[in-house]
Amino acid sequence: MAYDLVVIGSGPGGYVCAVKAAQLGLKTAIVEKRATLGGTCLNVGCIPSKALLHASEMLAEAEHSFAKLGVKTGRIEADLPAMMAHRQATVKANVDGVAFLMKKNKIDVVRGTGKLAGAGKVAVAGEDGAETVLETKAIVIATGSDVAGIPGVEVAFDEKVIVSSTGALELEKIPATMIVVGGGVIGLELGSVWSRLGAKVTVVEYLDAILGGMDGEIAKQAQRALAKQGLEFRLGAKVTGVTKGKKGASVTFEPVKGGAAETLEAEIVLVATGRKPYTEGLGLDAAGVTVERGRIAIDDHFRTSAPGVYAIGDVVRGPMLAHKAEDEGVAVAEILAGGKGHVNYGVIPGVVYTAPEVASVGVTEEEAKASGAAYKVGKFPFTANGRARAMLATDGLVKIIADAASDRVLGVHILGHGAGEMIHEAAVLMEFGGSSEDLARTCHAHPTMSEAVKEAALATWAKPIHV
Repeated sequence: MAYDLVVIGSGPGGYVCAVKAAQLGLKTAIVEKRATLGGTCLNVGCIPSKALLHASEMLAEAEHSFAKLGVKTGRIEADLPAMMAHRQATVKANVDGVAFLMKKNKIDVVRGTGKLAGAGKVAVAGEDGAETVLETKAIVIATGSDVAGIPGVEVAFDEKVIVSSTGALELEKIPATMIVVGGGVIGLELGSVWSRLGAKVTVVEYLDAILGGMDGEIAKQAQRALAKQGLEFRLGAKVTGVTKGKKGASVTFEPVKGGAAETLEAEIVLVATGRKPYTEGLGLDAAGVTVERGRIAIDDHFRTSAPGVYAIGDVVRGPMLAHKAEDEGVAVAEILAGGKGHVNYGVIPGVVYTAPEVASVGVTEEEAKASGAAYKVGKFPFTANGRARAMLATDGLVKIIADAASDRVLGVHILGHGAGEMIHEAAVLMEFGGSSEDLARTCHAHPTMSEAVKEAALATWAKPIHV
């Protein structure tokens, strides 16, 4: 059977691309080597981690906040098997939902490992070794990413003691101690889960700050909030070895700026130093697809150097975010259907689902300063927000960066409860080129956490009211 489009990979980018293409009238097939659809995100990434994050946050709330709110409880304890069952049920509901979308939109799902097999052809190798060749007008590569490991350090993942993010989601018992190598999004999210469940967690990070790439002021306050919860941080530390022992594993590191090496031991070592594009076995060289620094090179219309072959998501330039991949999937489907698909890379939110959450869209203050353009900053703390006080959620602040001359909002950064939800009004504002005055003059319901966003906009444009 000939197709208009074959998508390789059914993660958020791939399945959304397939659905949109089918909605636009293209005969579409999707190739997936996993037993279930949804890619890393739905199976062993975004979705299961959020299930455990929420469950552990509820445990922490019960332990530390209920009594202050006047709620009496009995003995509070973690039921890890029940939490893992919740994780598995959440994953199943989501992957089943994607399978339903394939049926609803009449998308053919082809199980196996796909690779480019000449012009307009995708070869799919099944588990039984049999190969099926699909003929198509266009191919979209959406194979996502894999665990990157530690540059220059050999790490033997057994997913029991030395674990990646996948293993960290499936631990069979709560460890007494855990070392997290990497102070980025994945390390902090999963480290905070196990910390709330009772593990003593130490984060070892190469940079002098956690959350590299995010606004520096927000990152520092996030570190303080996490430290109050018990996480320890060893910053500016270059890891030189990760070794499994008889009762756990050890991590050896040395100061980046020079000094004596140090070794820490823990029951579990989580290596969370980022991800790398998954391009192995796709037949890129033979097909003439150019790869630059590990990522597939594309033009502004997602075209690779091979005719009829497109690429989106983690395998191409830009942040490795599920929603970025989704937007690219929609855009390339629209292009293939004769439309004008486009992604605004300047307005892609990023969220860290710790407690409190960290959310960001647009430029950081460091980036604004480096650009040389004049800018202004407005801030508002959640300690001055009535709803936050009522919820015992006063950690954090909202920070807005705007152009000094035009008042156009350039970036918004939020540390606080529900930051990942609040960031979207900033994204909508920025998508339409709005100013801090526009946001400040928009009526916000009282009492809400979102009033802090309005107050930060007031602080940027003129003066805040409640501080």
